[in-house]
Amino acid sequence: MLLNFRNLTIRNATVDDANLLSTWWKDGTIMAHAGFPNGINQTAESIADSIKNDSDDTRRRLIIEIDKIPVGEMNYTNKGKNIAEIGIKICDLSNQDKGFGKIFLSMLISSLFNDLKYKKIILDTNLNNKRAQHVYEELGFRQIRVNIDSWENQLGELQSSVDYELYQENFVDFSNKTVTVE
Repeated sequence: MLLNFRNLTIRNATVDDANLLSTWWKDGTIMAHAGFPNGINQTAESIADSIKNDSDDTRRRLIIEIDKIPVGEMNYTNKGKNIAEIGIKICDLSNQDKGFGKIFLSMLISSLFNDLKYKKIILDTNLNNKRAQHVYEELGFRQIRVNIDSWENQLGELQSSVDYELYQENFVDFSNKTVTVE
């Protein structure tokens, strides 16, 4: 996958990205929202081995760039029955809360619907992540379930999550609109 919009790029992760992904994943500040406040201690070698198995038909890890500089990651997984599950993480904290996530998500979702012909996109987020929920709902995602105290983070604290789904007819594409990014 290679998607461009203005100065934003989404591209397939390669084995050359494994060191960067490992650095991001080890950072508890970046990983806390995903339940890993101590980070994930995964080696670059194991990440590179995993990336080698990525394919458009099964799972794809993606790198997101602003002005050709990696600032985060996205992914999608084929869940079968024309359903894709997605995730996003802007790892460069200085680029959070600037509107980039909504545009990157629009780019990916548009490609999943139009190029890869998925019929439904799903995702979940921490119930406390109100910023992400707001973005997902602006994109047209519909909340389908709240899972109270459904998992524990690394510190043993119970966490709740929200499940979302999106069909193409409800998708609001911010990558084809005039958008002001702060």
